[in-house]
Amino acid sequence: MKREASPAQGTAVQHEADSPWEALDEEGSGLVVDDFLTTMLSQLVNALRRSVTLPYAEQFELTVPEWRLLALLAPARRLPFAELVVQSTSDKALVSRTLRLLETRGLVTIDAEGNTPRKKLNCSITQQGLALHEQVMPLARKSQAAVIRLLEPEERRAMYLALKKLHGLCVTPGRKDATPGE
Repeated sequence: MKREASPAQGTAVQHEADSPWEALDEEGSGLVVDDFLTTMLSQLVNALRRSVTLPYAEQFELTVPEWRLLALLAPARRLPFAELVVQSTSDKALVSRTLRLLETRGLVTIDAEGNTPRKKLNCSITQQGLALHEQVMPLARKSQAAVIRLLEPEERRAMYLALKKLHGLCVTPGRKDATPGE
């Protein structure tokens, strides 16, 4: 499959098997925005969310953020709000809104520790939430496996290791932008 560059990107025609990353210099000469790692991963994540995660979440009347929080809470049973924010890789506002919706449905409870304005919030999954998680998880695993299995075993291993490596390098302890707790 060929992909033609837009006029702003030049006149080069790129074949799917070619990689503009192979002979990449330190300046990123020749990289177009469509070949940026951040662009490609963002597009992939959005496509996977729509085509893989959303169908099984919607089957159980869940949004993707709701499913994500239930999936994080189920093994732990209880997590501090701040830890749930970190693990979900979402912003506090989205986690807060999502938790309130889940609480309204009886899937989680939110407890406050202390009487100060900066009281610690703890989030727990309810029995109803656990039961729903147990229904969704087999479909989630099957859907995720179906996508992963589109890759050859050596591609799976290389992608997994590369993603873990890049993530580790981006959240190195001591960096200003490092994710807390990792």
